[in-house]
Parts: sequence; C-alpha cells; structure tokens
Amino acid sequence: MRSPSIGRRTLPAYPVLLLVAALAAGCGSPTGRADRWQEPSPISTAAQPADPASPAPPTVSPPSPARTDVKRVFPVRAGNVDYHPTHGGYPGTDLFADCGEPVVAVTDGVVLEVSRVDRFDKRGPLGPDNGGLSVSLLGDDGVRYYGSHLSAITADVDAGVRVRAGQQLGKVGRTGNANNVCHLHFGLSPKCTGADDWWIRRGVVWPAPYLNSWRKGGNRSPVAEVTAWQRKHGCPAAPGRSTHSG
Repeated sequence: MRSPSIGRRTLPAYPVLLLVAALAAGCGSPTGRADRWQEPSPISTAAQPADPASPAPPTVSPPSPARTDVKRVFPVRAGNVDYHPTHGGYPGTDLFADCGEPVVAVTDGVVLEVSRVDRFDKRGPLGPDNGGLSVSLLGDDGVRYYGSHLSAITADVDAGVRVRAGQQLGKVGRTGNANNVCHLHFGLSPKCTGADDWWIRRGVVWPAPYLNSWRKGGNRSPVAEVTAWQRKHGCPAAPGRSTHSG
C-alpha cells in the first residue's frame, strides 16, 4: 500500500428600546456537531472527547472565509524522506522515513480527529481502521490534511486544539495496514460532514506536486484543486471500488 469569505430618519427612543429588548431576548448561541469517523471510545473528535469524564477540548473554528495567506511546510521533519508521485487505488502519498521521525502540522489550523488506538485487523472490516494511529487537521485554508500509520501522537494534540505550521503532531510509524513498513500516509481532502467519510479523508487529489513545493521551501496551495474536486463530486456517501489502502 504502501486544511469562502464573510434618507435616514430619526426614530423615537421608546420603540428603539423595545426593539433592543426583543432582540436580546430572542438570541441564542448556535450549536454544531462534528462528524464522527470511527467508534467513539478510544477516538476523540471535536464534538466528543475520548474520555467522557474529561472536559471537552476547546472548540476552536478556523477563520471564515478561509485564509489565503497561510504558510505550509513539509509534513515530516527529517532529512531522509522518500515518496512516490502515485499511490495504489486512490490519490494519496506514502512518505517513507524512519519510525520515530517527527510528523508536523502542514499549516495553521484546528485538529479535527485523532485516533490513538490501532484497531486494524486484516480479517476486516477493511477501510475504516486502515490508518491505525492518525490525525486529521483542518487548515485555515479550508483543506483537510490527514496523516496515518503513526507510532505515537503528541500528548496535547486533541480534537479542537489549534496548532501552528511545523508543530509536532506525532511520529512516523507502521500502525494500521502499513505492512510493517515505517511511513506516513498523507492525504488531502475537503472536510465533509455527516457520516464517517474515511474514503474521502484518506485523499482525493494527488499530494506529490504540493509536497515537492513544500520540501523546497515553497508554498504551493492545494485549495483550488481540492475545491474543484468537491464541486464536482460533493461528499460521496460510500467509498469507491478500492477500500484496501489507507
């Protein structure tokens, strides 16, 4: 098998005061619910912490509209990293590096989902648990950045936590269906809401051209391509034919 933008007439004071009072009485703070992507107990999302007894993580949302001035960095902080421009079955990139090398946030954003337990079993089901230990990040640019097969996740990295470009999220590993090979599976996608969407999270556009840029200190943006993909495909409710890679 190897993240869009927001003649005058004086009124008597008494009606204005009534209007202000009515508005104050009718306002409420909206609530939202982040989508789950695996079973809840060992996994935390922005809506559900991993431990029900612990306080929920801060629910920080990225700026709206999405920023266009974000900085991006290469996702593995190591000198000896190799990867291929293609990937079996669907768009994604496997970055091969020694186990334990730091995996970092590509850009500023908010952690969407964290899986700290490796549930992969080759006997099935194939797909939802392929990534093993993994983290997804919604960048301030609106793109979701996903990394999996980690050997460890940094202690304070939890759903809802804000991170900066270059901040360590975890370490390269071989959990999930990594076939005992140390590497980071890296995917780019839009953030879809509703049902578990691991088939989107794992990657929908080819990351290699962007990785090539970031590795050389460039800042090539995947926003246009990810946005175009979503306009064309929406948020598919089921995976495609290939479900065996992650």
